Amino acid sequence: MALHRYSFELAQLPHDLEGYFALRQAIFCEEQGLFDHDDADTLDGVAYPIVAIDHESALENRVVGVVRIYEKSPRLWYGGRLGVHPNYRRVGRIGKGLIHKAVTTANTWGCDRFLATVQEQNVRFFQRLHWNSLEEMVLCDRDHHLMEADLAHYPPGDEVRPGLAGLLQVS
Repeated sequence: MALHRYSFELAQLPHDLEGYFALRQAIFCEEQGLFDHDDADTLDGVAYPIVAIDHESALENRVVGVVRIYEKSPRLWYGGRLGVHPNYRRVGRIGKGLIHKAVTTANTWGCDRFLATVQEQNVRFFQRLHWNSLEEMVLCDRDHHLMEADLAHYPPGDEVRPGLAGLLQVS
């Protein structure tokens, strides 16, 4: 079986975790200016990081997209910090693949509802992927929508849920 160029997986290897946090910092701090120096928060201690990997890139540049998922309360999951490296945004598959991996993984792990706060400019993209807007809100001085995935379009898979201990030990 030929290896696909892109894969979407839980970030568990040290270089993938480093790439995950570096790309988040580049997108949310440097590019968008949503956070001053670091976008890390307390949710990183309970969230599962997911990365998009470009298997044709050098090891230090292979993380080309990021998202995190976490269980806020039993069976209620959230996704957040979705971002794609600027050089890969026109590929069209990275954001969609990350969203699919995030929601199907949570669904595999017992999700009844999957929510995310989505920046205004991305709402239509999410709607095309079977998400519904529940309410509008302002976060970090930017317009967002609280959105919910239609789980019927994101069937459970076979991803094993790892323990969080030691998963996010990158600083």
